[in-house]
Amino acid sequence: MAAARGLAIALPGTAATKAETFHGNRIPNSTSSPVAAGTSLLRFKVGRKGSVRRPSPRCEALVDHEEKAAASISALEQLKLSTDRYMKERSSIAVIGLSVHTAPVEMREKLAIPEAQWSHAVGELCKLNHIEEAAVLSTCNRMEIYVVALSWHRGIREVTEWMSKTSGIPVSELREHLFLLHDSDASRHLFEVSAGLDSLVLGEGQILAQVKQVVRVGQVSGGLGKNIDRMFKDAITAGKRVRCETNIASGAVSVSSAAVELALMKLPKPHGESARMLVVGAGKMGKLVIKHLAAKGCKKAVVVNRSAERVEAIREELNDIEIIYRPFSEMHSSVAEADVVFTSTASDVPLFLKEDVEVLPPASEDVGGIRLFVDISVPRNVGSCVSNIKNTRVYNVDDLKEVVEANKEDRLRKAMEAQTIITQELKRFEAWRDSLETVPTIKKLRTYADRIRSLELDKCLQKVGEDALTKKTRKAIDDLSTGIVNKLLHGPLQHLRCDGSDSRTLDETLENMHALNRMFSLDTEKAILEQKIKAKVEKIQA
Repeated sequence: MAAARGLAIALPGTAATKAETFHGNRIPNSTSSPVAAGTSLLRFKVGRKGSVRRPSPRCEALVDHEEKAAASISALEQLKLSTDRYMKERSSIAVIGLSVHTAPVEMREKLAIPEAQWSHAVGELCKLNHIEEAAVLSTCNRMEIYVVALSWHRGIREVTEWMSKTSGIPVSELREHLFLLHDSDASRHLFEVSAGLDSLVLGEGQILAQVKQVVRVGQVSGGLGKNIDRMFKDAITAGKRVRCETNIASGAVSVSSAAVELALMKLPKPHGESARMLVVGAGKMGKLVIKHLAAKGCKKAVVVNRSAERVEAIREELNDIEIIYRPFSEMHSSVAEADVVFTSTASDVPLFLKEDVEVLPPASEDVGGIRLFVDISVPRNVGSCVSNIKNTRVYNVDDLKEVVEANKEDRLRKAMEAQTIITQELKRFEAWRDSLETVPTIKKLRTYADRIRSLELDKCLQKVGEDALTKKTRKAIDDLSTGIVNKLLHGPLQHLRCDGSDSRTLDETLENMHALNRMFSLDTEKAILEQKIKAKVEKIQA
């Protein structure tokens, strides 16, 4: 059912189908979400792809900045007036993005954010009116933004508009490819991503390293808040446990090894190992390509890279294959002598266009005269126009599905084994997050009780007289009042515990919290929301 803005909400009974369509191995679970299972999933439909030029960096005048700041403050003040409405829902964790399961590479490359720009992107996201915390996970197969939002619907709208502005893709077109999950569904998704269950190649190890890198970048820049930081760290724990306690990593392949498999599938059978191989880029992906070529029996590979040092390091590590270095200035001449070209650089513009390739001589007769380009970069290194050239075939990361489908049954079985571990780690994270709900009430109740204790103690001391008491007696009276307050608070505070260590449910704990807020007029939730809004206003004014 499509809403007025083009959103498609998964109703009960249809959520599982949509999840399978969009996420392959993804198993929806919203048992602890504040929204009923099924309605907690909000997804966008997959549709046609588009091509829009990426905008140049903005240069705004001071007056424009002041006007935007004033508008932001006005929006936050309106939210402050609506605290009674918004304090009923806690800040939501949400993930919005697209992946190899929901969008073609043509769309993903426009939204890709290089690792060097993750911190800047997080800074911009946290400046949005309703976003408290943010993290960016951008790889060749996905671009996902994780946020903690003051107001879920308003926050997601702001993030979607930010994605549209930075990519140059209209919001209406972007929504056709996005997926959106929140609270327990968002957490489970990240845990599955970290475990390699949502990868194109089940169990591949590179994604865990990329999730770890999000935390490292966040620690350096200070961009991660306590919720997202804890969620990513627990996801890393889940990913490690899945790989250690199941056989999901046994026989698992990476994007690079799948690329090698695809190339060998497309080459004539007797000549696969003897084909002339060229690898453009000697980064992590390129190194893995060379490693898997060697494992498949390839004896020689030419490597084009900007620096010789990295190629030399790979040569020292891999003794089973002859590695020949070529500088970038010899890239096109090297392609002319190759039958298969693997590209894996971080270039944001294509390295090979139609005019570069159509002048090349055909590949060797041993491979049928057809040259293969296997491009595993996002953004792509090989322009789509190259595929129209005679005797040339171009494959990108989306074409690796052909290799992956061969082991589909084994993938599903291994995914089910890993789900038990993911559920355990997810419960630990959600218990920790639930425990945060009652912390402000506990603090405020203690402050309230201690203020009364101090006032009554002062009255008592004034009546008795300061001179009539020794220091020892005064301390004994002070300790007595503190002890009485602690014993009186022990029962109520015990009923605010929600750390998974007892049988009390979250609903019971929250009922107790609301009751204490009413009885002692603590107004905790309203105070917290107003404090958050005040902090956002001060940040905008700074």
